[in-house]
Amino acid sequence: MEKMALALSKSLNLMVSGYSFLKSMITRKAAIAGMPVTLSVELTNHCNLKCPECFCGSGKMTREKGFMDIALFGRIADELRPFLLEMSLYFQGESMLHPRFGSFLEKAGGIQTTLATNGHFLSPANAEMIALSGLNKLIVSLDGLDHDSYSQYRLNGDFRTVTEGIGNMSEAVRKHGSSCKLIIQFLVNRENEHQIPDMKRFARKMKASLKLKSMQVINTDSHEKWLPSDKKFRRYELKGNEYTILSNLPDSCKRLWFNPVISWDGKVLPCCFDKDADHILGDLNDSTFREIWTGRPYRLFRQKILNGRKMTAICCNCSSGLFPGIIS
Repeated sequence: MEKMALALSKSLNLMVSGYSFLKSMITRKAAIAGMPVTLSVELTNHCNLKCPECFCGSGKMTREKGFMDIALFGRIADELRPFLLEMSLYFQGESMLHPRFGSFLEKAGGIQTTLATNGHFLSPANAEMIALSGLNKLIVSLDGLDHDSYSQYRLNGDFRTVTEGIGNMSEAVRKHGSSCKLIIQFLVNRENEHQIPDMKRFARKMKASLKLKSMQVINTDSHEKWLPSDKKFRRYELKGNEYTILSNLPDSCKRLWFNPVISWDGKVLPCCFDKDADHILGDLNDSTFREIWTGRPYRLFRQKILNGRKMTAICCNCSSGLFPGIIS
Protein backbone atom coordinates (compact mmCIF):
# COMPACT_ATOMS: atom_id res chain seq x y z
CA MET A 1 0.00 0.00 0.00
CA GLU A 2 2.83 2.36 0.88
CA LYS A 3 4.58 1.64 -2.44
CA MET A 4 1.37 2.32 -4.34
CA ALA A 5 0.90 5.66 -2.57
CA LEU A 6 4.49 6.62 -3.32
CA ALA A 7 4.10 5.72 -7.00
CA LEU A 8 0.90 7.77 -7.21
CA SER A 9 2.60 10.75 -5.58
CA LYS A 10 5.45 10.63 -8.09
CA SER A 11 3.06 10.34 -11.05
CA LEU A 12 0.96 13.28 -9.88
CA ASN A 13 4.08 15.38 -9.41
CA LEU A 14 5.21 14.59 -12.95
CA MET A 15 1.87 15.82 -14.33
CA VAL A 16 1.87 18.99 -12.23
CA SER A 17 5.48 19.80 -13.08
CA GLY A 18 4.84 19.14 -16.76
CA TYR A 19 1.83 21.45 -16.71
CA SER A 20 3.83 24.30 -15.17
CA PHE A 21 6.57 23.88 -17.78
CA LEU A 22 4.10 23.93 -20.68
CA LYS A 23 2.31 26.93 -19.20
CA SER A 24 5.63 28.77 -18.95
CA MET A 25 6.49 27.96 -22.57
CA ILE A 26 3.14 29.24 -23.83
CA THR A 27 2.89 32.39 -21.71
CA ARG A 28 6.68 33.07 -21.70
CA LYS A 29 6.31 33.81 -17.99
CA ALA A 30 8.08 31.50 -15.53
CA ALA A 31 5.61 29.51 -13.46
CA ILE A 32 6.40 26.59 -11.20
CA ALA A 33 4.20 23.96 -9.62
CA GLY A 34 5.18 20.64 -8.21
CA MET A 35 8.69 19.50 -7.38
CA PRO A 36 11.60 18.16 -9.45
CA VAL A 37 11.16 14.90 -11.36
CA THR A 38 14.84 13.94 -11.31
CA LEU A 39 17.80 15.20 -9.32
CA SER A 40 21.60 15.04 -9.45
CA VAL A 41 23.44 15.03 -6.13
CA GLU A 42 27.19 15.57 -5.92
CA LEU A 43 28.67 13.31 -3.23
CA THR A 44 32.12 14.84 -3.80
CA ASN A 45 33.99 16.93 -6.35
CA HIS A 46 37.28 15.19 -5.63
CA CYS A 47 38.53 12.94 -8.44
CA ASN A 48 41.42 10.54 -8.96
CA LEU A 49 41.73 11.38 -12.67
CA LYS A 50 42.91 14.43 -14.64
CA CYS A 51 40.75 14.27 -17.78
CA PRO A 52 41.69 17.35 -19.85
CA GLU A 53 38.18 18.31 -21.02
CA CYS A 54 36.54 17.77 -17.63
CA PHE A 55 35.99 20.87 -15.53
CA CYS A 56 37.07 19.02 -12.41
CA GLY A 57 39.96 16.99 -13.81
CA SER A 58 41.46 19.84 -15.84
CA GLY A 59 41.84 22.04 -12.78
CA LYS A 60 39.48 24.74 -14.07
CA MET A 61 37.16 24.33 -11.10
CA THR A 62 37.63 27.14 -8.57
CA ARG A 63 35.03 26.20 -5.97
CA GLU A 64 36.05 24.48 -2.75
CA LYS A 65 36.35 20.70 -2.76
CA GLY A 66 34.79 18.46 -0.16
CA PHE A 67 32.46 15.59 0.69
CA MET A 68 28.70 15.75 1.26
CA ASP A 69 27.52 15.24 4.82
CA ILE A 70 25.39 12.11 5.08
CA ALA A 71 22.88 13.91 7.32
CA LEU A 72 22.36 16.57 4.64
CA PHE A 73 21.79 13.86 2.06
CA GLY A 74 19.27 12.21 4.38
CA ARG A 75 17.27 15.43 4.59
CA ILE A 76 17.34 15.82 0.80
CA ALA A 77 16.18 12.23 0.25
CA ASP A 78 13.42 12.48 2.86
CA GLU A 79 12.01 15.70 1.42
CA LEU A 80 12.12 14.66 -2.23
CA ARG A 81 11.40 10.92 -2.02
CA PRO A 82 7.64 11.41 -2.66
CA PHE A 83 8.36 13.24 -5.92
CA LEU A 84 11.50 11.94 -7.63
CA LEU A 85 11.37 9.39 -10.44
CA GLU A 86 15.16 9.17 -10.41
CA MET A 87 18.19 10.44 -8.51
CA SER A 88 21.71 10.54 -9.95
CA LEU A 89 24.41 10.17 -7.31
CA TYR A 90 27.06 12.12 -9.20
CA PHE A 91 27.86 15.51 -10.69
CA GLN A 92 31.53 16.50 -10.69
CA GLY A 93 34.20 14.25 -9.18
CA GLU A 94 34.22 10.50 -8.45
CA SER A 95 31.41 9.56 -6.07
CA MET A 96 33.06 6.34 -4.92
CA LEU A 97 35.86 8.38 -3.32
CA HIS A 98 33.43 9.39 -0.59
CA PRO A 99 34.50 7.56 2.59
CA ARG A 100 30.84 6.80 3.38
CA PHE A 101 29.78 6.01 -0.16
CA GLY A 102 27.77 2.90 0.79
CA SER A 103 25.67 4.87 3.28
CA PHE A 104 24.32 7.08 0.50
CA LEU A 105 22.96 4.05 -1.34
CA GLU A 106 21.14 3.02 1.85
CA LYS A 107 19.69 6.49 2.46
CA ALA A 108 18.36 6.66 -1.12
CA GLY A 109 15.88 3.83 -0.53
CA GLY A 110 12.55 4.36 -2.28
CA ILE A 111 14.12 6.38 -5.12
CA GLN A 112 15.33 5.01 -8.45
CA THR A 113 19.07 5.68 -8.36
CA THR A 114 21.84 5.94 -10.95
CA LEU A 115 25.57 6.13 -10.33
CA ALA A 116 28.26 7.09 -12.84
CA THR A 117 31.86 6.16 -12.05
CA ASN A 118 35.25 6.10 -13.73
CA GLY A 119 35.46 2.46 -12.65
CA HIS A 120 38.64 2.46 -10.57
CA PHE A 121 36.99 1.35 -7.32
CA LEU A 122 34.92 -1.63 -8.47
CA SER A 123 36.75 -4.19 -6.40
CA PRO A 124 34.99 -7.55 -5.92
CA ALA A 125 33.76 -6.38 -2.49
CA ASN A 126 32.48 -3.03 -3.77
CA ALA A 127 30.84 -4.70 -6.77
CA GLU A 128 28.95 -7.07 -4.48
CA MET A 129 27.90 -4.20 -2.22
CA ILE A 130 26.54 -2.25 -5.19
CA ALA A 131 24.79 -5.27 -6.68
CA LEU A 132 22.97 -5.84 -3.37
CA SER A 133 22.30 -2.16 -2.60
CA GLY A 134 19.24 -1.59 -4.75
CA LEU A 135 21.07 0.75 -7.13
CA ASN A 136 19.15 0.73 -10.42
CA LYS A 137 21.84 1.77 -12.92
CA LEU A 138 25.62 1.80 -12.84
CA ILE A 139 27.36 3.73 -15.64
CA VAL A 140 31.07 2.97 -16.01
CA SER A 141 33.22 5.17 -18.26
CA LEU A 142 35.53 3.23 -20.56
CA ASP A 143 36.90 5.35 -23.41
CA GLY A 144 39.15 2.85 -25.14
CA LEU A 145 39.85 -0.87 -25.43
CA ASP A 146 43.59 -0.76 -24.92
CA HIS A 147 45.93 1.19 -22.70
CA ASP A 148 47.02 3.65 -25.39
CA SER A 149 43.58 4.76 -26.57
CA TYR A 150 42.13 4.79 -23.04
CA SER A 151 44.93 6.83 -21.50
CA GLN A 152 44.77 9.55 -24.15
CA TYR A 153 41.83 11.08 -22.30
CA ARG A 154 41.65 9.33 -18.92
CA LEU A 155 44.88 10.79 -17.55
CA ASN A 156 46.07 8.99 -14.38
CA GLY A 157 43.65 6.17 -15.23
CA ASP A 158 44.45 2.47 -15.40
CA PHE A 159 42.81 0.55 -18.24
CA ARG A 160 43.27 -2.86 -16.63
CA THR A 161 41.77 -1.77 -13.31
CA VAL A 162 38.66 -0.44 -15.04
CA THR A 163 38.08 -3.49 -17.26
CA GLU A 164 38.60 -5.79 -14.29
CA GLY A 165 36.14 -3.68 -12.31
CA ILE A 166 33.53 -4.00 -15.05
CA GLY A 167 34.07 -7.75 -14.94
CA ASN A 168 33.66 -7.74 -11.16
CA MET A 169 30.40 -5.84 -11.47
CA SER A 170 29.07 -8.09 -14.22
CA GLU A 171 29.83 -11.17 -12.12
CA ALA A 172 28.25 -9.68 -8.97
CA VAL A 173 25.05 -8.85 -10.87
CA ARG A 174 24.91 -12.41 -12.23
CA LYS A 175 25.77 -14.06 -8.92
CA HIS A 176 23.13 -12.23 -6.91
CA GLY A 177 20.45 -11.92 -9.60
CA SER A 178 20.68 -8.16 -9.11
CA SER A 179 18.34 -5.82 -10.96
CA CYS A 180 21.15 -3.26 -11.29
CA LYS A 181 21.63 -2.39 -14.95
CA LEU A 182 25.29 -2.20 -15.98
CA ILE A 183 26.04 0.43 -18.64
CA ILE A 184 29.39 1.09 -20.29
CA GLN A 185 29.75 4.70 -21.44
CA PHE A 186 32.13 5.29 -24.35
CA LEU A 187 33.10 8.92 -24.90
CA VAL A 188 33.69 8.96 -28.65
CA ASN A 189 36.75 10.93 -29.75
CA ARG A 190 39.36 10.92 -32.50
CA GLU A 191 41.61 8.52 -30.59
CA ASN A 192 39.04 5.77 -30.03
CA GLU A 193 36.27 5.99 -32.63
CA HIS A 194 37.78 3.08 -34.59
CA GLN A 195 37.15 0.83 -31.58
CA ILE A 196 33.36 1.20 -31.51
CA PRO A 197 32.70 -2.26 -33.08
CA ASP A 198 35.08 -3.91 -30.59
CA MET A 199 33.48 -1.99 -27.73
CA LYS A 200 30.06 -3.31 -28.74
CA ARG A 201 31.42 -6.86 -28.55
CA PHE A 202 33.05 -6.17 -25.17
CA ALA A 203 29.77 -4.81 -23.77
CA ARG A 204 27.89 -7.92 -24.92
CA LYS A 205 30.55 -10.12 -23.27
CA MET A 206 30.07 -8.20 -20.01
CA LYS A 207 26.27 -8.41 -20.37
CA ALA A 208 26.19 -4.62 -20.28
CA SER A 209 24.47 -1.95 -22.33
CA LEU A 210 26.66 0.42 -24.32
CA LYS A 211 26.13 4.18 -24.42
CA LEU A 212 28.04 6.06 -27.11
CA LYS A 213 28.36 9.68 -26.05
CA SER A 214 29.50 12.79 -27.89
CA MET A 215 32.33 14.64 -26.25
CA GLN A 216 32.17 18.01 -24.56
CA VAL A 217 35.20 20.22 -25.24
CA ILE A 218 35.90 23.04 -22.78
CA ASN A 219 39.29 24.19 -24.11
CA THR A 220 38.78 26.35 -27.19
CA ASP A 221 41.98 25.17 -28.86
CA SER A 222 41.30 21.44 -28.43
CA HIS A 223 38.47 20.70 -30.84
CA GLU A 224 40.73 19.43 -33.61
CA LYS A 225 42.50 17.11 -31.18
CA TRP A 226 39.35 15.42 -29.89
CA LEU A 227 36.47 15.70 -32.36
CA PRO A 228 35.92 12.38 -34.18
CA SER A 229 35.82 12.20 -37.95
CA ASP A 230 32.30 10.75 -37.84
CA LYS A 231 30.14 13.84 -37.60
CA LYS A 232 27.23 12.07 -35.92
CA PHE A 233 29.36 11.99 -32.78
CA ARG A 234 30.22 15.69 -32.87
CA ARG A 235 28.35 18.30 -30.86
CA TYR A 236 30.25 21.17 -32.52
CA GLU A 237 30.62 22.60 -36.00
CA LEU A 238 33.23 24.94 -37.43
CA LYS A 239 31.85 28.40 -38.25
CA GLY A 240 34.45 30.76 -39.57
CA ASN A 241 37.47 30.32 -37.32
CA GLU A 242 35.73 28.87 -34.27
CA TYR A 243 33.72 25.84 -33.22
CA THR A 244 30.18 26.36 -31.96
CA ILE A 245 27.67 24.00 -30.37
CA LEU A 246 25.34 22.17 -32.78
CA SER A 247 22.28 23.52 -31.03
CA ASN A 248 19.87 26.29 -31.76
CA LEU A 249 19.82 27.08 -28.00
CA PRO A 250 16.06 27.64 -27.77
CA ASP A 251 14.81 30.07 -25.13
CA SER A 252 13.59 27.29 -22.89
CA CYS A 253 15.15 24.56 -20.78
CA LYS A 254 13.35 21.60 -19.24
CA ARG A 255 16.13 21.18 -16.69
CA LEU A 256 14.94 24.29 -14.81
CA TRP A 257 11.54 22.67 -14.26
CA PHE A 258 12.57 19.05 -13.85
CA ASN A 259 16.30 18.42 -13.19
CA PRO A 260 18.18 20.50 -10.59
CA VAL A 261 21.63 19.75 -9.15
CA ILE A 262 22.81 19.85 -5.55
CA SER A 263 26.53 20.31 -4.90
CA TRP A 264 28.38 18.49 -2.10
CA ASP A 265 28.00 21.48 0.25
CA GLY A 266 24.24 21.83 -0.20
CA LYS A 267 24.10 24.52 -2.86
CA VAL A 268 21.18 24.20 -5.32
CA LEU A 269 22.26 24.78 -8.92
CA PRO A 270 20.10 25.14 -12.04
CA CYS A 271 21.60 22.26 -14.02
CA CYS A 272 24.55 19.96 -14.66
CA PHE A 273 26.29 22.53 -16.89
CA ASP A 274 26.89 24.87 -13.96
CA LYS A 275 30.13 23.03 -13.13
CA ASP A 276 31.67 25.76 -10.98
CA ALA A 277 28.46 26.79 -9.19
CA ASP A 278 28.27 30.20 -10.84
CA HIS A 279 24.49 30.34 -10.33
CA ILE A 280 23.68 29.35 -6.74
CA LEU A 281 19.90 29.50 -6.32
CA GLY A 282 19.79 28.53 -2.66
CA ASP A 283 21.52 26.74 0.20
CA LEU A 284 20.01 23.64 1.79
CA ASN A 285 21.89 24.38 5.00
CA ASP A 286 19.57 27.37 5.46
CA SER A 287 16.35 26.44 3.64
CA THR A 288 14.20 23.50 2.61
CA PHE A 289 14.38 22.41 -1.00
CA ARG A 290 10.79 23.51 -1.62
CA GLU A 291 11.57 27.03 -0.37
CA ILE A 292 14.46 27.26 -2.83
CA TRP A 293 12.63 25.59 -5.73
CA THR A 294 9.71 28.04 -5.54
CA GLY A 295 11.74 31.01 -4.34
CA ARG A 296 12.56 34.31 -6.02
CA PRO A 297 16.13 33.52 -7.24
CA TYR A 298 14.92 30.38 -9.04
CA ARG A 299 11.94 32.20 -10.56
CA LEU A 300 14.18 34.99 -11.84
CA PHE A 301 16.66 32.54 -13.34
CA ARG A 302 13.89 30.64 -15.15
CA GLN A 303 12.60 33.92 -16.53
CA LYS A 304 16.09 34.90 -17.63
CA ILE A 305 16.34 31.72 -19.71
CA LEU A 306 12.89 32.32 -21.20
CA ASN A 307 13.98 35.83 -22.18
CA GLY A 308 17.21 34.76 -23.89
CA ARG A 309 19.15 31.58 -23.20
CA LYS A 310 22.11 32.62 -25.35
CA MET A 311 22.91 35.32 -22.80
CA THR A 312 23.81 32.73 -20.12
CA ALA A 313 27.36 31.39 -20.42
CA ILE A 314 26.68 27.93 -18.98
CA CYS A 315 24.11 27.31 -21.71
CA CYS A 316 26.59 27.72 -24.53
CA ASN A 317 28.02 24.20 -24.13
CA CYS A 318 24.70 22.55 -23.29
CA SER A 319 23.60 19.37 -25.05
CA SER A 320 19.89 20.22 -24.72
CA GLY A 321 18.54 21.23 -28.10
CA LEU A 322 21.26 19.51 -30.14
CA PHE A 323 20.30 19.08 -33.76
CA PRO A 324 18.64 15.73 -34.55
CA GLY A 325 21.06 12.89 -35.12
CA ILE A 326 23.66 14.06 -32.61
CA ILE A 327 24.35 11.52 -29.88
CA SER A 328 24.38 13.65 -26.74
